[in-house]
Amino acid sequence: MNARVHQPVHTDRHAPSYYAASVNRRLEVPPLAGEEKADVCIIGGGFSGLNTAIELAERGLSVILLEAHQIGWGASGRNGGQLIRGVGHGLEQFEPAVGAAGVHAMKLMGLEAVEIVRQRVEKYAIDCDLTWGYCDLANKPSDVEGFQEDFDELKSLGYRHELRMIPQDQMRSIVGSDQYVGGMVDMGSGHLHPLNLALGEAAAAQSLGVKLFENSAVTGIDYGSEVRVRTAQGSVRAKSLVIACNAYQNGLNPYLDGKVLPAGSYVIATEPLSAEQARALLPQNMAVCDQRVALDYYRLSADNRLLFGGACHYSGRDPADIAAYMRPKMLKVFPHLENVRIDYQWGGMIGIGANRLPQIGRLPDQPNVYFAQAYAGHGVNATHLAGKLLAEAITAQQGSGFELFAKVPHITFPGGKLLRSPLLALGMAWYRFKETFGG
Repeated sequence: MNARVHQPVHTDRHAPSYYAASVNRRLEVPPLAGEEKADVCIIGGGFSGLNTAIELAERGLSVILLEAHQIGWGASGRNGGQLIRGVGHGLEQFEPAVGAAGVHAMKLMGLEAVEIVRQRVEKYAIDCDLTWGYCDLANKPSDVEGFQEDFDELKSLGYRHELRMIPQDQMRSIVGSDQYVGGMVDMGSGHLHPLNLALGEAAAAQSLGVKLFENSAVTGIDYGSEVRVRTAQGSVRAKSLVIACNAYQNGLNPYLDGKVLPAGSYVIATEPLSAEQARALLPQNMAVCDQRVALDYYRLSADNRLLFGGACHYSGRDPADIAAYMRPKMLKVFPHLENVRIDYQWGGMIGIGANRLPQIGRLPDQPNVYFAQAYAGHGVNATHLAGKLLAEAITAQQGSGFELFAKVPHITFPGGKLLRSPLLALGMAWYRFKETFGG
């Protein structure tokens, strides 16, 4: 049964997702009108911008945040809701830039990032269905070997949360499917309602004195020792600027725009399932993710819907019917859901960098302009870390990990806007071919 309902339309309002239909608060956020001044201006009302704003306001700075659409409109408010440890992929590759000690510090920051989310939710009493428990799913035996390496490394880093290797004959205790040959459970990762988290963090920022403005797309930036950020109806003057637009740069800054590839990711949500049905799918209510290039990730919502996502698209074009595109992937894992209705279908752009490491730094020619972007689909935790690192850098706190990330070079994708998505799509097709045929 394939319902063609809630098909996404890209407007200034939130995508018609399960999340938008189940928000638990409404914010009063006007558009910018007239002249404003602050210590720091932030462009982007997603997790990066909101958490940078909170961190700065907690340190006593005045902050103005501009969002082109609505708070949490981009990937922050429409992602899979998986909160998973770590930043980057294969951090050893960055040893020439940051040294062995730097790589070790980045690994520890990847664990700290989840703790920042935990603490923010607790401190500001944010109701976002935060649930602990996550499992990496192995599609083939070599995945299990990789999990064992991850397990050993996490133990060596002093990871304080429970980890368990799950053999194939026990996988049905995690997932009601025979698709997987093993897994690794991590009780220090989990899942949540991302839009309610973003709205809760926006309310927290407001309570700290941060001025938020929605429907305030930036039309121009005048750089200098004092930055002037212009919108259609007003402007902001600030000592420092943070650009946190990720996949939705839209040409705002050519340097940053060229270093992030927008890639489509899609989610469907079933009708509410009975408690028995839900337990049969995910007996321990964990978030899960497999290891393929075009990965599947899924979890249960608080009202027992299956939220099933994945299918990273590099073409720059959304599928005409997301439910029709995603539902066969869901049925491959759970064929018995054939007659379950799909109530919501939505998608959006995530930002991916060439080396899969979050890009956190300063503009080369503008020392008072900072940025954070390119979380490669693991942004729920990495954005929160980015906010802390940016605030530490702006307030000149010592011992910050900001400089480690800033030392890593990031290439500009070749071909400009017209060619970089097709080139990446071709590259990903090759990786899928190798994955399928064991090359």
